[in-house]
Amino acid sequence: MKSHIVVITGATSGIGRHAALALARAGHRVFATGRRKEALETLRREAEGLALDTLVMDVTDAASIDSAQRAIDVATAGHGVDVLINNAGYGVAGPVEEVGADAVRAQYETNVFGLLAVTRAFLPAMRARGFGRVVNVSSMGGRFTLPLLGVYNSTKYAVESLSDALRVELRPFGIHVVLIEPGAIRTEFADVAMSSVEQDASSPYAAAKANAEAMRGKFEATMVGPEYVTRAILKGALARSPRARYVTPLSAMFTLWIVKLLPTSWTDAILGQLTGLTRKNLQTRGAGERAALAAGVVA
Repeated sequence: MKSHIVVITGATSGIGRHAALALARAGHRVFATGRRKEALETLRREAEGLALDTLVMDVTDAASIDSAQRAIDVATAGHGVDVLINNAGYGVAGPVEEVGADAVRAQYETNVFGLLAVTRAFLPAMRARGFGRVVNVSSMGGRFTLPLLGVYNSTKYAVESLSDALRVELRPFGIHVVLIEPGAIRTEFADVAMSSVEQDASSPYAAAKANAEAMRGKFEATMVGPEYVTRAILKGALARSPRARYVTPLSAMFTLWIVKLLPTSWTDAILGQLTGLTRKNLQTRGAGERAALAAGVVA
């Protein structure tokens, strides 16, 4: 198997870290990037003896991306990158109405604009060479939206759309674009997402938010390790004729299949029951306050 030069973003933990080590162990030269210098140093020590270099790169900072891209060009004697794996991303949770504007923008800066900026930085060399691979780590949440994860899911819908366009636009230049769509994976993602859910008794969604931890427990019972996603990433990055999408694990593929078959009203009702987003459950505000709201008295 031919050895490739690989760049992976978000390699300080979870899926990115696991995939970076797997690719290096498979004989590829890997540039593992991320924002946390200490975590990258730990990764570098673990990869001692492997062709794995670490670079600090913040996907939301144009200067940081440019610096990393230049460093990789120097390190590869001008060859550049064969495979770019856009893995950096995180999630915030909460009702769409209540997620703060700054949190929404930050989510898009990393998950969408950051991915786009990194891709644009490495594409010219791939086009000039007539060969390359872009692997975008999306989510099954880019095809099926869960309540209380609407903002996060919307970023993944954007990644899906950008990838679909890039796949057709870049194919004539010998560049394949692949989507990885993980389901429930055991990483730091859930901790980060749940930490953004504020338990506010005055919120009209308080009952559903209080139920979020119980829902998390149910999801965690179905989670699998990052190795499932790593296997999909390796297929997307290395297969001679990769598929457009790799869904993992099998339970995620089954869920997407069921959602596609069921009427939207059915899936809405099921999700409402599962998350506690029902009229009966959310009747937490007093009749006087509801009347004031209807009259436009309460903001």
